[in-house]
Amino acid sequence: MSKTIIPPGYASCLDLYDTQTAIGFIKRTFEDYFSKALHLKRVSAPLFVDPALGLNDNLSGTERPVSFDIAESGGVAEVVHSLAKWKRLALYRYNFYPGNGLYTDMNAIRRDEELTNLHSIYVDQWDWEKVLPEGRRDTAYLQETVRAIVGAICDTEDRVQEKYNLTRPKLRREVFFVTSQELEYRWPDKTAKERESLICKEHGTVFIQGIGEKLDSGRPHDGRAPDYDDWQLNGDILFWSPVLDIAMELSSMGIRVDAQALDQQLTKSGCDDRRGLYFHKMLLEGKLPLTIGGGIGQSRMCMLILGKAHVGEVQCSVWDAETMRLCEAAGVVLL
Repeated sequence: MSKTIIPPGYASCLDLYDTQTAIGFIKRTFEDYFSKALHLKRVSAPLFVDPALGLNDNLSGTERPVSFDIAESGGVAEVVHSLAKWKRLALYRYNFYPGNGLYTDMNAIRRDEELTNLHSIYVDQWDWEKVLPEGRRDTAYLQETVRAIVGAICDTEDRVQEKYNLTRPKLRREVFFVTSQELEYRWPDKTAKERESLICKEHGTVFIQGIGEKLDSGRPHDGRAPDYDDWQLNGDILFWSPVLDIAMELSSMGIRVDAQALDQQLTKSGCDDRRGLYFHKMLLEGKLPLTIGGGIGQSRMCMLILGKAHVGEVQCSVWDAETMRLCEAAGVVLL
């Protein structure tokens, strides 16, 4: 059964042609603001990696990567889920210095993703990573970075509204910071997603810190792989979507694990077998730089700024028959 919801009375504010040109404008404009705000250089990135190196991300630990055999070498490659570990290794190899970093287009296939208004099996995001300034592995620097990203998103929205003469309600620039444990204390009888929508409806733009570690209830707010984010110094940027009447996660990000945090999180998650992998050995031996990084959804940003109801209106993907039927009946044009 399709989980697609068509809001009553929904109609796109742009036709198909203007939607396509606006997507390009949003991506170019945001990259300019974002790279300047965070001091990032654009680099090339892989579509697939060697699984033996431990560079692919395990996300929540249950997703199956898409893999294929290589005829010439007889080896196997995996399509990336994201580039969190690859980026950190790239900063080391390219000799980036503190306070500077990289960003890239990341395209992935997540075959086990649930198909909804916000989820597709195709993922497109800006993956970014930055070497931490000396002595800044702390919550204050994490929050400074969140504010800079939100500022770049809102600056992009201003340009789009001016160019296309849009009058939609603007995203809120002021970020409300809250921990996942504080949300559980406030709404212990709600699910994590329900808490996200409740806090976003109140504050518009929210950063939820501390994702991956078990809360007092014995459950984490959401799953996180143990080998990239520090579960105490990470989080999600969420915006309120008035079109869908829900919270929309636009970015998962955080200060990355150091050797101590990686050691602890591998044990807590029962993943000690990863210690012998190339990436993990380098990190445990203190050879990789201390970094902060994350991913920012490209299609979701276009959805949010253009007031779209379905991610298929701003990206090309494959959908189930029921979703296509519902969208066609409602006049929602899927690319």
